[in-house]
Amino acid sequence: MSSSDALAKSFSVSHSGLFGVDEKSMLEILVKWQPEDLSTFRNETSYIFLKDERFPFEKCEEILLKILKREFKRFKDAVVQWTMHPWERDARMARKALKRGSQAYGLLIELACTRSSDELLGARRAYQSLYSESIEEDVACRVEGIQRQFLVALVSSYRYEGSRKNDVAIKSDAQKLNKAIRNGDKTMLIKDEEIVRILTTRSKPHLEAVFKCYYDDFGKDIGEDLGEESGLKDTIYCLCAPPAYFSKTLDSAMKANANKNEKEALTRVIVTRTDVDMKDIAEEYNKLYGTPLTKKIEDVALGNYKDFLVTLVQRALNKGSE
Repeated sequence: MSSSDALAKSFSVSHSGLFGVDEKSMLEILVKWQPEDLSTFRNETSYIFLKDERFPFEKCEEILLKILKREFKRFKDAVVQWTMHPWERDARMARKALKRGSQAYGLLIELACTRSSDELLGARRAYQSLYSESIEEDVACRVEGIQRQFLVALVSSYRYEGSRKNDVAIKSDAQKLNKAIRNGDKTMLIKDEEIVRILTTRSKPHLEAVFKCYYDDFGKDIGEDLGEESGLKDTIYCLCAPPAYFSKTLDSAMKANANKNEKEALTRVIVTRTDVDMKDIAEEYNKLYGTPLTKKIEDVALGNYKDFLVTLVQRALNKGSE
């Protein structure tokens, strides 16, 4: 029996129509799988994942998704998120953030700024397929207040991902940012046209150079100058220092007084970054908080959920040391 067949069996549907889950077998298989193995599994389990009619991804059938989430409740969505196509996973996260309102808008920033241009485009396509409307129009309709224009621009972006940079444009952008921050109303900076344009259209290497130029020319980190403007600061961290951003997000998620949105980040970050930059995140976490990430997870999580997360992090660390 192949590992895909074994996992399908652990997800097997009983005669009553409910799922029976062999957790031990499932975990042993899932933590070893690479993205291509997960793709194969989705393609081979048509009773769970359906091929989208318009775009190249497999999506979870709605009724079965509800059953899966109920069966895997003790895993806090980790297993469901891990097996989903990344486009669908991000689209569903964005929808949940929009439903929850302003307290969850940081998740939209995270999704828009830590994904590649093609990954974000894929999430936008999945969003259209799942909800019959674009994420851009949904953000425009659901977000109220000064954040709307900025968030619409972020989720609509398709950034250049090459390494080429223009020194003149870098210098100009740094000066425009400083002027906007120095002369603007600190509570309204997220609406400033120049700030919105620069942060939502420029490439990540360009922005890294801009922020370095900003510091060199004005003697201050741009984050300091932004004061309490958390949306813009999170955007800058997500674009140019994702390991630091995710480390802080994980630390907040594992605090005793964390709220629901913060707690869910533990699953989200581990699952979505394992095959991306988890080694860098774990190293940054250790540097910032003086505790190995795996040790902290072991202290706050329980049972198979804990084992699943710890094994994913350890897998990324072992892969990075090969």
